[in-house]
Amino acid sequence: MSHAQNVLSWSRWSAAFVDTAFVLFKTEPSRERDVYLALSELDQIVETHALYGEYDLLACLQCENPKELTTLLIEKLRSIDGVLESQTLIAVDF
Repeated sequence: MSHAQNVLSWSRWSAAFVDTAFVLFKTEPSRERDVYLALSELDQIVETHALYGEYDLLACLQCENPKELTTLLIEKLRSIDGVLESQTLIAVDF
């Protein structure tokens, strides 16, 4: 794919960007509450839930554009003490 095709593809994705994503978190043992509280301090986090099962927490977040989402994921969520692993699911409309 050429650079122009990549830019066009990105532009289409950006224009159709849905601002909701869900992030599943695995935390260090007994750190669930600490991570939960750290998530609640972020403006883009609209809901957080504790879970039973493979993951410990689920956060619903809303961002205005893909760049804001990328910044949130890389710079903020990855730096929260107690997070071992995360998986991001981006919501789309049909």
